[in-house]
Amino acid sequence: MMRSRRMVTRLLAGMILAASMAAIVEAQAAPARIILLRHGEKAGPWQLCALGMERARALSAYYLGRNAQKSLFRPGESPKAILAISMHTLDTIFPVAESWELPVTFYSAMPEPRGDGFHLSVERLNQRTREAVRDILARPEWAGQTLVVDWEHDHIAKTKLDRDHLAAARDAAKDRSEPVERITIYDLLHLDRIKGVPYTWPSDTYDYFWIIDFDAQTGQPSAFTMVKQEFGPPFAAVPHNDWGTPEGGSPASRAGCT
Repeated sequence: MMRSRRMVTRLLAGMILAASMAAIVEAQAAPARIILLRHGEKAGPWQLCALGMERARALSAYYLGRNAQKSLFRPGESPKAILAISMHTLDTIFPVAESWELPVTFYSAMPEPRGDGFHLSVERLNQRTREAVRDILARPEWAGQTLVVDWEHDHIAKTKLDRDHLAAARDAAKDRSEPVERITIYDLLHLDRIKGVPYTWPSDTYDYFWIIDFDAQTGQPSAFTMVKQEFGPPFAAVPHNDWGTPEGGSPASRAGCT
């Protein structure tokens, strides 16, 4: 009996130690900060419109590029990696990557033929978003670093998309033991635990950054800041509407945008 108790004690101690080590490894692999943004205004499934391209250049010159006028990077800091998911996000972030002479880590979700044209597959966006967040939290070369993540807005945060997916997945898995996977960055990073994080990214909002800081001890998101994009010359005409309000700008400047 005594021997059995000692074996159980050792087993429990081993399980606790393994869990503690796993938590330490996870914390060590998490980045220090993510700068998250949406792509610029688009002309269709494949490319940005002229206004979106102007926003891409402005983002590099004012906020995210090397020697940007209102840089979001702290003194001495630079992006360790730049992530994108679609052609829209790739076009938006390319001037930034070029300024730092960095490649874009591309979780490619390309338009696919469907019905009357080409559309982004929700299933592919779900898959690529899960892959990206898994890498953000696990790649050792990104641990303790700052990442720039340019994404499709409804896979940054969209409560209805998450709820519909979770409901469908639970229905499909009623008789199985597979876990139900989440599909937006908001849900995958559990940003609902941080006060002030919007649970949906509005469809008309192109001009904000989300800055997410991670706790070095736990590897979990711990702080959130939202920054509005406001540009001066030569990009003063790029719209900067308030969160959730219709985008401004003249009809001429929005020509060709969908």
